[in-house]
Amino acid sequence: MILKIFKAVWFLSMLAALANLLYVYAGLPEEVAIYEDRQDVYYTAREGLFYSAMILLALLNVLVYLFSKKLTPSERFRTWLHGLVITFNIFFIIGFSFMGLYNSSEKFDFSRIGWVIYSSVGLIVIWMVGWPIVRLFRRNTP
Repeated sequence: MILKIFKAVWFLSMLAALANLLYVYAGLPEEVAIYEDRQDVYYTAREGLFYSAMILLALLNVLVYLFSKKLTPSERFRTWLHGLVITFNIFFIIGFSFMGLYNSSEKFDFSRIGWVIYSSVGLIVIWMVGWPIVRLFRRNTP
């Protein structure tokens, strides 16, 4: 039952990440600032960034299909994997939104949004560390 809920949430998060990527792509300038040093700003082409992000998003979401029922019979592991891909999709949604905001012409205090980005990375780390801890806990309980 939980796996079915995670599959539905994964599918919605994948659609949301794709919609967010398309929305941000539409608002980006031709040259996108990806890194800013004290003196230099590094730019990349909007199309290159879009297709790279699309490929990365597709590869991570294909993991769900690679670990199918035949390859991985453990429902618990597949549930955890769906949750991991959901957390990656959340990170991409936040990251793409930040990139679009950073490259917009609006004035924004970026120090106020840093905790959101770090929280999404923390969510990925917690979810990744959670699987071994749960496995150890379940192995030691009768």
